[in-house]
Amino acid sequence: MRGGALAALLAAVALTAAAHEPPPAPPPLFEPPAVGSYELPVIQRVSEHWLLAADGSRAPLLGIGEAEVALVAFVYTRCGDACPLALATLQRLDRALAARPALGARTRLVSVSFDPAYDTPARMSELRGHMRPKGRWAFLTARDAAALAPVLSDFGQSFVQIPDAGGDPSGLLGHVLKVYLVDGRRDVRNIYSTEYLVPQLLLNDVATVLEVAAEDAP
Repeated sequence: MRGGALAALLAAVALTAAAHEPPPAPPPLFEPPAVGSYELPVIQRVSEHWLLAADGSRAPLLGIGEAEVALVAFVYTRCGDACPLALATLQRLDRALAARPALGARTRLVSVSFDPAYDTPARMSELRGHMRPKGRWAFLTARDAAALAPVLSDFGQSFVQIPDAGGDPSGLLGHVLKVYLVDGRRDVRNIYSTEYLVPQLLLNDVATVLEVAAEDAP
């Protein structure tokens, strides 16, 4: 791979070469509230979109039923700062959900590249192979920037191209890290940035939203 971008990304995530398992999570800065002890009101509503899966096939972005949730993170493989944190957090959450099959079966993790010109399905497949998901974790990209633009607009995820010293595109993108918790009605129930990317908080939020969904289900 040009520039070893994916290798650098995975090194930043600090996966061990043999086990491909996440390192222990750092101590949380706060104690997440207990499941069901709080509410997560609707922040916004998003639409379903169709992108490209890691095998090149057409795939839904959310791909969930009414009594399910998705956690959507926008990343790119040439990223060296925020994206490794998002991937490491989702990997820890993937392992936690695997230990709770009933909850994991109703939760889909989604990593979407917003650098489709570089992050082809093949590159996303390589990333998926390194992350070794144990549950429902999709790695998606788009045909091109035009195909991705409606998705970014819908979610409110923006970025800027960072030029190199000569003013030419560097391949790096400036963005605010956002991970979205979306329920089966396509309502966004929480948006996490760097300081709130705590695996236990995400797990508690998933369980809290799904308890409500279960009560509302016919």
